[in-house]
Amino acid sequence: MIGLILYLLVIGIIAGYLARLLVPGPDKIGFLRTVALGIVGSFIGGFLGYVLFDKDFGEGSIQASGIIGSLIGAVIALLIYRAFTGGPTPRRR
Repeated sequence: MIGLILYLLVIGIIAGYLARLLVPGPDKIGFLRTVALGIVGSFIGGFLGYVLFDKDFGEGSIQASGIIGSLIGAVIALLIYRAFTGGPTPRRR
């Protein structure tokens, strides 16, 4: 159980920051939201891997993914987050 939590934290940090790096525009979210973005992305990536490739059929559709799936899921989660919060707004001069 502790191993899973540590795994999710490390993957969450890496995938969250890489997603913020890959998707252009400023995001005013802090460290904890970035980690949460990566963790949510990991589960989105795991679900997409399950649906698209029928991998790990015995484990079910709600599962964590590796770094590539987590990154893809985190980018999707970041785009959804921006859609619901209004996205990055340009600065006024």
